[in-house]
Parts: sequence; C-alpha cells; structure tokens
Amino acid sequence: MGARVARMFRNFNLENRVHREISRDKPLAAPRHPEPSHPDPVPDREIINEKNAPLLNHLRSLYVESTDPTHSPQPSTPNGAVAERRALQYSVPMQQLGMSELTDVPKGKLTLAEALKALGSHQQQPQTWTVEKVAQHYSLDPRDCRALLGFFCPFRLQIIPPKDTRSKRITDS
Repeated sequence: MGARVARMFRNFNLENRVHREISRDKPLAAPRHPEPSHPDPVPDREIINEKNAPLLNHLRSLYVESTDPTHSPQPSTPNGAVAERRALQYSVPMQQLGMSELTDVPKGKLTLAEALKALGSHQQQPQTWTVEKVAQHYSLDPRDCRALLGFFCPFRLQIIPPKDTRSKRITDS
C-alpha cells in the first residue's frame, strides 16, 4: 500500500516538472585556467643520458658481500637462546596425508592432536587431569593451561530425547 502512495506522489505532475527543468537556464561552466604562454622546457635527452661522475665514483667504491645464513637445527628465541624442545605425547599419522611426521615441539607449545587429547582428558576426568597435571605433562605454563582448559572444549554430541513417546524416531536399518 505504501509503495502505491509513493508512486502516485512521484508521478504526480511529472510532465510539467520535466518541462520546467528543461526550460531552466543552464549554469555556466567555470572559467578555464589560462595556459602558460610558453610550456616548461622538456629536459634534453642528453642531460638524462649523461653520466654523473661523482655518483659513478661512489658506486665503484661500494662493495657488497653476501653469504647464505647458516641453518640452525633448533629455532632460537628472540633473545638468542635456543628454545627447549620436548617429545610428542600424542600424534596423528601424517604420512598418509602427505605431510612430514613431527617428532618434537618447543616447550610451551601443543600440536592440534595434543590439544584435543588434553581437552578431552580434562573433560572426561577432571579430577585426574587437573590444570597442574596437564600443564606439567605437556610442559605448558599453568596460566596458559588454565585459560586453555577454561575457554575451550572439544566437540560434544548431545542427544536430546523427545518430550513425548508418540513422536517419530529414527531407527537403524
């Protein structure tokens, strides 16, 4: 209904409004900026191609020596110390997926499989797998471990039974 009313007002006296707009005096264009009487001289090709002797001397005195960085087997921390590593507690076979197998990780870090295992163990047995035990088992900071176990939980499947017994149920075939 509202669109119909809006259309009526929009189309009301449309032809007269168009003729009035067409017959109105057009605004004059702004005056153009005057062009300079003589254009800026184009730099000569000779000046561009001319060699600059002081710059060439500086370039000749410059010598760059490059070497490949040595590859360290263990990553280093920002302060230069070598990061400690720990063996994996739990892993997923990655060779089937075409990825290289991990053997160790830096202390304070978890692989995805280890994180899921730690979260699942804590969820199923919270008295056995306390925050301190999980942190000690995986070499984590207790504060980070507390945040991990407090804010993340693995996938849970909950089957909610129907309210009445007459509703249809899916049965295995």
